[in-house]
Amino acid sequence: MPERETVERAREDAREGKSPSTQAGEFVREEMHHIREGKHGAASPQQAIAIGLSKARRAGVKLGAPKGPASLRKKAEHDTEVGEEPHHKTSRTRSRGVSGALKKKPKSAASHRAISRQAKKSAAKRGASSRSAAARKAARTRKAA
Repeated sequence: MPERETVERAREDAREGKSPSTQAGEFVREEMHHIREGKHGAASPQQAIAIGLSKARRAGVKLGAPKGPASLRKKAEHDTEVGEEPHHKTSRTRSRGVSGALKKKPKSAASHRAISRQAKKSAAKRGASSRSAAARKAARTRKAA
């Protein structure tokens, strides 16, 4: 269950007209904080990001399903459906199972080095012009607020 402040920050982003991925970023950020404070771990930065995105979809952020295997798209669509209907409490057994599994995972998945490596790998998949455009936009909007 996401923290109230995280949901508030995401809603504020939505009110300001920011993209769904920016809104979802708040949930990913929260997940990284949870791992760093020792609440649980993750096998990799990618898993931590996936957990954050799943929480975002369940909280009502309008994120599309990712490209990839059908099982992954199905999970994303299910998370979106859960976000649209009234909340049902997760079973205690399932909740404890997930928490127990995550507690055994390493905490290094949310380290600065791991996240930096993930960001660089992700950026390298994009074209040079796309990265350049993103950098120009960042420079333009940096001190706007």
